[in-house]
Amino acid sequence: MKIRVVLSCFALSLSAGMAVSNTAKADTSTGVASYYWQGRSTASGERFNPSAMTAAHRSLPFGTKVRVTNLRNGRTVVVRINDRGPFVRGRVIDVSRAAASELGFTNSGITRVALAVMD
Repeated sequence: MKIRVVLSCFALSLSAGMAVSNTAKADTSTGVASYYWQGRSTASGERFNPSAMTAAHRSLPFGTKVRVTNLRNGRTVVVRINDRGPFVRGRVIDVSRAAASELGFTNSGITRVALAVMD
């Protein structure tokens, strides 16, 4: 009985530690961003609007505000997460066409960015 309790407590502490490290990792990160412009429904149920400052992220909750900084030119925008993705390995966020335009990478299609979750 004591062994089960100890193992359960150990498993809980491991899972709690993983949650903290995943949250910390999500607060700031860098990687490649791309943009998308197709009109369709988003994972949050909203209709996609390429003119809105929105984005897709794999794990951040819908409604989370994220500051995206283009590391190549220093431009910054704040987007709201309303979709899931990107589904291409190595990419950290897909932004709307409007956000990509503000960030200055619509011609190249991708760029290196830094992400910071806003409070």
